[in-house]
Amino acid sequence: MTAKHYPNLLAPLDLGHTQLKNRVIMGSMHTGLEDRFWQFPKLAAYFAERARGGVGLIVTGGFNPNKKGWFYPFAGLFNSRLDIRNHRKVTDAVHQEGGKIALQILHAGRYSYHPFSRSASAIKSPINPFKPKAMSTKEVEQTVKDFAHTAWLAKQAGYDGVEIMGSEGYLINQFTAPRTNKRTDKYGGSAENRRRFPVEIVREARKRCGDDFIIMFRLSVIDLVPEGCTHEEVLDLARELEAAGANILNSGIGWHEARVPTIVTSVPRAAFVKATRQVKDVVSIPVVASNRINDPDLAEAILVDGDADAVSMARPLLADAEFVNKAAEGRADEINTCIACNQACLDHTFSLKRASCLVNPRACHETELLYLKTANPKKVAVVGAGPAGLSCATVAAERGHNVTLFDQSAEIGGQFNMAKVIPGKEEFHNTIRYFTKRIESTGVNLQLNTRVEIADLEKQGFDEIVIATGVTPRTPGIPGVDHPKVLSYVDVLRGKAEVGEKVAVIGAGGIGFDVCEFLAEAPREGEQPLPEWMKEWGVDMDSDTRGGLVEPEVEKPVRQLTLLQRKTTSLGKDLGKTSGWVHRATLKSRNVEMLAGCSYEKIDDAGLHIKIGEETRVLDVDHVILCAGQESLKELYQDGKDHVHLIGGAELAAELDAKRAIRQGAEVAAKL
Repeated sequence: MTAKHYPNLLAPLDLGHTQLKNRVIMGSMHTGLEDRFWQFPKLAAYFAERARGGVGLIVTGGFNPNKKGWFYPFAGLFNSRLDIRNHRKVTDAVHQEGGKIALQILHAGRYSYHPFSRSASAIKSPINPFKPKAMSTKEVEQTVKDFAHTAWLAKQAGYDGVEIMGSEGYLINQFTAPRTNKRTDKYGGSAENRRRFPVEIVREARKRCGDDFIIMFRLSVIDLVPEGCTHEEVLDLARELEAAGANILNSGIGWHEARVPTIVTSVPRAAFVKATRQVKDVVSIPVVASNRINDPDLAEAILVDGDADAVSMARPLLADAEFVNKAAEGRADEINTCIACNQACLDHTFSLKRASCLVNPRACHETELLYLKTANPKKVAVVGAGPAGLSCATVAAERGHNVTLFDQSAEIGGQFNMAKVIPGKEEFHNTIRYFTKRIESTGVNLQLNTRVEIADLEKQGFDEIVIATGVTPRTPGIPGVDHPKVLSYVDVLRGKAEVGEKVAVIGAGGIGFDVCEFLAEAPREGEQPLPEWMKEWGVDMDSDTRGGLVEPEVEKPVRQLTLLQRKTTSLGKDLGKTSGWVHRATLKSRNVEMLAGCSYEKIDDAGLHIKIGEETRVLDVDHVILCAGQESLKELYQDGKDHVHLIGGAELAAELDAKRAIRQGAEVAAKL
C-alpha cells in the first residue's frame, strides 16, 4: 500500500533477505552512552524512542573492533562475547518497538586520542597530537579479522546488521587515500592495493555472518582533502564493495580534518547529494544520501530525482524522535527541525561529554528528563517568549498545566530573531516555526505586545511565575560611546540602522562574528545558492582532482570590517568546537581584520581610537558596532518567592546560550 504522504520516502526498501519498512536511516552518531556498559539502559531508551518514531533502520555510534582503534582510552569496544548481554538490551528495546538496528564498527586509526594509535602509515593528523605507528602487514590482516569478528558478535547480540565505517578520515579511509597511505606492501601503492583493506573487511564479514545479515559500508564519496581519492577511485571501490558482499552503500562526506564544512548550518541542504548519485549510477545495491538532509520534503525529492535509494539523518533524529511518524501523518510542520548548530551534539561528543540537542534537550536523556502528565494542573505564567520561555511554556502546557506566555514584542523568538538573519543561519527560522506550532498544539495562551508586573500576575492568581525576560546589550564604558557613529548589534540585525562601508565591531564572541558575517555580504533571500557555496569553498564534484578540491573563488566583501577584542587570545577561540573554525575561515576569506589585546581609548569624529600594547591606532570608520556582551533583564524577579523562577539569559547573560536556555526551560517545566 502506497503511503499517502511522502510515498517514496515511506516505501519499503527490499534488501533480499529482509526489508526496511521505509527509506529513512538514522545515521550513526556517537552519544557517549556507548562507552560505559552501565549506560546501556539509557542508550536502549534513546534508540527505542527513535524506533517508536518510525525510523526504518537505526545505526549506532561507533564501536571499536580492537583497543588500537579506540577513539580515546576505554571508548566503546565490542570484541568479546561478554559484551553480548549488554548489547542485547539495545537490540531487544529496538525490536520491541518494531525497528531494526545496525552496529557501526569504527577503527579511529590516526584519529585515536592515545599513544598506541595505528594507521596505514606513520603520518600524524593535523587535528591530533598523537603520531600513529604504521601497521605491519600482519596487523592489517588481523584487523580485517577483528572487523569481521565484531560483525559476527553483533549478529549474536541481535543486531540486524553492521555499518563498516569507511569514511570521515578514519582508519579505512586512511588506507584508501594516498594522503595517508605511503605503504609499499600489498595494501599500498596502486589504487587497487589501497582499496584492498576495505574490500577484504567486507568479504570477511560476509563470510563470517552469512547472507541473512545487513552489511552497510560507509563510503567516502568525496574526501575533500588534498591527496584524497579521485572520483574514479571512489567509483571503483564502490563496485568492489558490492562484489565483496555489501548490501548497502552509505555516503560519507569529507574527513574530520577537511577545511571544507560538511554539516554546519551554513552548508546548503543536501549539498553533496550529487556525489551520492555518481555512486548510485555504477552499482545495483541501494545507495544512501546523507549530510544536511533535515526535511521530509527534501528527502522525498532526493528519492524522486533518483539521486539515492534512501536517506540518512543523524542529527534530525536527535532533534525529533517522531520525525518519520509526523511526516507519515501529514504533520511535517510539527517536526522539530535540526538547525545544524552542532552545539549540543558534536561539540559535546568531541569534548567527551554526553551528546544531546539544542532544540531537544531530551535527546540522550530520555530516562531523566521526563514530560509526565501532571495530576495537579496549575495556572502558570511565563514572561518572555525567547528560547527559554518558549521551551518552558510549551513543555508545561504539554504536561497539562494552564499556561499563559507573555512578551512585550510583537513576535515570539527573542534573540533567535536576530540569529535567523545571519547568512548561513536560515535554519533558525524553523525553530521559530516549530514553537509557533507548539504554542498552538499545546494550548498555550500567547499574549504578545504585553508588559506585565509580578504584582499583576499574582493578582490574576498564577500559581507559578517563570521569568524568561532574556538580556539587553551591555554598553561598555568607552569615552564617546554615545557618538552618532556608535550602533548596537540589535539595531543592525533588526535592520533599524544604515551601516557605512568601513566598520569596526567591538567584541569577538559569537555575536561579533555573526555581525561581521552579516555585514560582509550583500543581502540575499534564502540560503546561499549551492554553486556559489561550492565555488567559495573550492569543491567540484565533477572534477577528477584528488579529494574533489579546486581553487576557491570568494566574492569581494561589500564592506571593510575590523573585529576587535580586549582579550589577547586568538579571536573566535571560544566558538563551537566543531563549527568555530568555519566562522574564522569565513571572516578570513572576507578580508576581515582581526585585532586582539585592544584597549578602547575613545570614539570621536575621527573614528575608533585603540591601543594595542604600546601602539596607538585610529580606525577611520563610518560606524562602530557594539557586541560587547549582555546583561540580564531580571527586574521582575523577586528572590525568596518559591513560586517565581528565573531562567535563560535573565538568570545568566554570559554569551547568549540557547542550548542552556531551552534545556533550563524544559527542566523547570518538567518539575512544575
